[in-house]
Amino acid sequence: MFTILGADGKEYGPVSADKIREWISAGRANAHTSIKRVGETNWTTIAGLTEFTPGASAETAPLPPAVAPEPLAASPATPATFVPAAPTPALAAIEPPSRWLRLGSAILDGIISSFLMLPGFGLMLAAGFLSRPHQPNTPLLIAGFCALGLGFAIILGIQIYLLSTRGQTIGKKLLGLRIVRIEDGSNPGFVKAFLLRSFVNGLIGAVPGLGPVYSLVDLCFIFRDDRRCIHDLIAGTVVVKA
Repeated sequence: MFTILGADGKEYGPVSADKIREWISAGRANAHTSIKRVGETNWTTIAGLTEFTPGASAETAPLPPAVAPEPLAASPATPATFVPAAPTPALAAIEPPSRWLRLGSAILDGIISSFLMLPGFGLMLAAGFLSRPHQPNTPLLIAGFCALGLGFAIILGIQIYLLSTRGQTIGKKLLGLRIVRIEDGSNPGFVKAFLLRSFVNGLIGAVPGLGPVYSLVDLCFIFRDDRRCIHDLIAGTVVVKA
């Protein structure tokens, strides 16, 4: 009998090996899902147990793609208790996407954001905001500011939703990239994907004097072998191919 750790941080079990194989077949668990035998205290991964790699040892068994395991139906006999998942070496061994794909996704996000805010800028220019700063067309200028704010709110809402639910921005989704937790390959959620990785990183980058230096160093970290920038290290995330 075994107990596994779902993507929601809850334990499910004890269940038989056959039941776990059913969950693997249904896509509700994978090689990187944390598991332990009943009576043991140390967690490992499903790929690390020979029961789930017939005909091969734990070292040579091929691993399925690292995907975020879905939460499993809670067992009524087992209280939902959070136990930290053990780090998964197999996830760190995955070949990270190219730096050009990472750059391309950032450029796409910038283009899409600019496109949504373009009407606001257009109205502000039409109001003479730059050419006549002391005598602008006030109604048109207000409309421009409102359109600019609306465009920003729309793109921010879309990006936060995608980051929180899928670990993706629009650019990453278009280029087949995804942000995952470094520990188990699961969806990082709102706190890690947006608050820590984007918002906190942006606040540091906005600090006068220090911010530009930090942003440059953060960008240079893309040349690490694992392609993890400082904002990835802060959030405990890594970008992989979706």
